[in-house]
Amino acid sequence: MVRRRNRILVCSLALCLSVGAPLSCYGADAAEEKDFSEITSAKEQESSYSYSTFFLPAIDGFVQPYVGDPMPYYEDGVYYIYYLKEQGDSYHHSIYLATTTDFVSYTELDDPVLEASWEGGQDDWIGTGSVVKVGETYYFFYTGHTDTEEYKEKIMVASGDSPTNFEKMTGWDITPPDELGQKNDFRDPQAYYDPESGTITMTVTASQDGVARILKYTLSEDLQNVTYDGIIFTDSIGGFWNLECSDIFCIGDTWYISYSAQDDTLWYASSDAPYGPYGEPKRLDGKLFYAAKHIEDGENAYMVGWARRSESPTSLTTVSAWAGNLAVQKIVQKDDGGLVLAPVDEIAAQFSEEQALPVEGDEAAVEAGSGYSYTSAFTCYESFLLSGKFQYTGEGSFGLSFDYDGEADTNKLISISPADNKLQLLFNEGSTMVTETDINLQQGETYAFTYLQEGSVGIFYIDGMASLTVRIYGASGKPIRLFANDNSVQFSFLRQYTRP
Repeated sequence: MVRRRNRILVCSLALCLSVGAPLSCYGADAAEEKDFSEITSAKEQESSYSYSTFFLPAIDGFVQPYVGDPMPYYEDGVYYIYYLKEQGDSYHHSIYLATTTDFVSYTELDDPVLEASWEGGQDDWIGTGSVVKVGETYYFFYTGHTDTEEYKEKIMVASGDSPTNFEKMTGWDITPPDELGQKNDFRDPQAYYDPESGTITMTVTASQDGVARILKYTLSEDLQNVTYDGIIFTDSIGGFWNLECSDIFCIGDTWYISYSAQDDTLWYASSDAPYGPYGEPKRLDGKLFYAAKHIEDGENAYMVGWARRSESPTSLTTVSAWAGNLAVQKIVQKDDGGLVLAPVDEIAAQFSEEQALPVEGDEAAVEAGSGYSYTSAFTCYESFLLSGKFQYTGEGSFGLSFDYDGEADTNKLISISPADNKLQLLFNEGSTMVTETDINLQQGETYAFTYLQEGSVGIFYIDGMASLTVRIYGASGKPIRLFANDNSVQFSFLRQYTRP
């Protein structure tokens, strides 16, 4: 939870908000609030948060570990979320496990499920993989990574009699096929079992001739026969040297392949058949939602990824560190077969206590010329959900503005830019781009939005159209304002909810 002195700041700002003046907190009270901001720094706020929905591993001594590359598996009402644990007691990205039944709270297992080899060798480091059940046996295919062997990466496997107990199988591996012409990039095995044919299909990401590819293999259920079937997907965008953490799944009659392009975003492409040919790839979310794979429970399908963090919560220039919090979003299929991400029902439902807002009724109009105009609307609690609708008539940007230190020029913006067809996270009152995703809005149309945040992790949804994962440090206890720049925007049905 946020420390007590943060709560004092909330009360002070609530009084400020109750006045209803759009810029009141930038005036005479700014110096007093900045004193609080200095005491309650972004680092202190981050270390005081109690994450449950956006899961973080428990602190190890004085070190906060992070979640990298989730590997989800579902069985009997339980979602098993394996992940590469960054820092803390994890040796060379060993694989750890957290389980959940609702994506709201998690149970963390203390010991690694698969540990990198302390003696070195092929799995000196462990990379992403997947779990598949064949009969009564669970196989955990994973990447063995080293800098000391002929092949920098191989596909390796462990087996067990439960989803929590695995032993490495020595003497079994898959090496890159000769036609790839390289021995460095060959990883992220994703396995699927077909009981009718008694075979395991596996996809692997690799590169050939400097172009990112996804390969397909067929394995016998006893793992004794391994057949390379060739390339099923090639990066058509260009510029990506790997398509990480690929996954294949079906919704209705349409098959989808998803992947995270190296140092970019989550992508997907669709097909009428499970292994292609695929259509033009499209992005899902922005750069702060990475390495996501799908999981389904017979009723709904979800994307399980990690929300990127900054090396320093005080940075106002970038959010680019590897690993972060676990983040889960619901997959929704649109009428045209495209995919969009939406809030998980159980996650949204936990925010049920409505908060009073400093707006008249539940509406607010924000009009601006060539500069920014702000109207107080919400408070940034440690965890909360916002919802509402908007309609605009101009070409400029608008959205939510988060106060960082009482100075307008350090505001952090979740910005809707119709002229650019972008939904963006911007720092420093719009001058610093952090991440963005595509949208396509029309003047005069009414759109619904949902925003949920826990700690410094948030996800903004334009319902049925787009999602954007954001990281907003140092904002707890401070105002959230509606803003516009060269636009006229009418907000309606505004609501804010917290946990009871």
